[in-house]
Parts: sequence; structure tokens; C-alpha cells
Amino acid sequence: MKNSFKLAVIFVLSMMLAGCKKEQNAPSYHKGDLTIFTDESFQSVTEALAGGYMINYPETHIKVETKKEDLGLLDLLKGNAKVIVMSRNLNPDEIKTYEERTDLKFLPAKFAADAVVFVVPKDSPKESISMEEIEKGLMSDKKELIFDGTNSSNLNFVAEKFKKQPKDLQFSIIPGNQKIIEELGKYPNKIGVIGLNTFSRPYDKTSEKLREMVKVLPVVEKGKSYNADFKGLSSMEYPFTRVLYFLINEGNFNIANGFIRFSCTHLGQKIVQKEGLQPYNIYKREVQMR
Repeated sequence: MKNSFKLAVIFVLSMMLAGCKKEQNAPSYHKGDLTIFTDESFQSVTEALAGGYMINYPETHIKVETKKEDLGLLDLLKGNAKVIVMSRNLNPDEIKTYEERTDLKFLPAKFAADAVVFVVPKDSPKESISMEEIEKGLMSDKKELIFDGTNSSNLNFVAEKFKKQPKDLQFSIIPGNQKIIEELGKYPNKIGVIGLNTFSRPYDKTSEKLREMVKVLPVVEKGKSYNADFKGLSSMEYPFTRVLYFLINEGNFNIANGFIRFSCTHLGQKIVQKEGLQPYNIYKREVQMR
């Protein structure tokens, strides 16, 4: 009888311990670690959203690592990343590979409208740039356009805009968006091509300093001039407006999915707005009083 009682107690305790262990290992969106891979062009907004998430969920730790856009996608497909930030569209073969490798449907989580912008030194006489000039520059041996590197989001997006492969384009390289701005004065006849989020934060001292060093050129298309401001981004009229989105390799509701849900909520979208970008999920609402 005593032995039966002991066995019953041991059984109950073992079940309780197993339950506790299972609970500890269960997926959770509010505690644990996550690394997000992002192109340097979107680093600021990604870090801001990660910071907001960690404030709301103090037991989470999110690390943001910069990696060229295409390389981040490869890491996601290989299972070496849970979340990446993308701007260019995936082609049908890439979407098929994504769905086969992750066993997930291709559902990009869009969270912000950003832009590729064309900059010149403040004292440059140039006041605008046309789509024809950009396309001609991309095919010129003079390599007048300066990008932040191969496999970068800026180069990918511009190439996609003109329906060309990056490898077929002519361009100069200065590694890093910020370095392009800082060193552009050495090359008065060249034009820097950078991500707007590099210096879009309205009240950030570094952003203010970078904005003072260059002039952002309006883009002229079919005789009309467009700016990469809130109006140009919200209407998508600025020709190089791009939508940023998250891709994941996580089937359950863990930190990756929790972070994406947060980024697309009202709070996350306010963070995007404070970064000087156009929130993707916030639209102006008109209320009529009667």
C-alpha cells in the first residue's frame, strides 16, 4: 500500500515537472532572443521598432544585424535567420524556393514606405534629375552614380525599376549610405544613391548633420517633378518609393511573429512615422460631425 502511494506521488511529480519543462520550452512572443537581418539602408527604422518591442516586452532581446539584402534572403532560405527586412520584389522562382524551404506561404508583412533618393553636395548647381538621366548614367562608363555596394537594396531596387540586372549596370561604390554622404564632396560630378531612412529622422542630430551636407534631388518623370517627402511617399507618386516588408522563417507564434504583429499595429506604425517614413498601415481618416 505504501509502495503504491509512493509510486502515485512520483508519477504526479514527474507529470508536473514534464508539464513545467514543456511550458518553459513552449513558443513565446514575449520572452527570448531574436536576431533580425536588415540592409543598412533600413537599419534605423528596424532598430527603432526592435527597441519599441523590447520596451513593451522586457524579457525579449532583439539584435539587429546589418547584411546586404540579397545575402539576408539567402540566410533566411538556409534557416540561418528568422526575420529579414526586404524592399525589392521577389521573382516567381524566389517565391517558390521560399515556400518550399520554409513550408510557409509567401506573405510579406509590409510596414513602411521608404525611398531611394539621389543626392549631390549642397553647393552643386544641379537642381533635379530625370528618369532618362538616371537610366543613361547606369549605362555610362563614367560611372556617375555612386551606390553603397553590390547586393544592396538600393542597387537592387533601382535595377528593378529599369527592368535590368544589377550586374549589367555601371556605377561607382562607396561602402555605406552615410559614407556616401560624407565623401560625396570629393566627387563633384557624381551623384549619390542612398536610402531615405539614412537621414530621415526629423530631430536626430546625426540625421540633421547629414542632411546639411547634401541636397536631395527631385526626380523628373514625364515632365513632372516628384519629391521623396510624405506626400510623394504616401501617394507612391515619387518614382523610387519602395515598400519595406518583413519575411520570416518561423511557423509558430514566437518572437518573430510577435515582433511583426507589433510593427504593423498603431504603436509600431507611430514609430515608423517618427523615423520620418510613411507608415504603411496608417491612413488619414476624415470624421464628419453632424
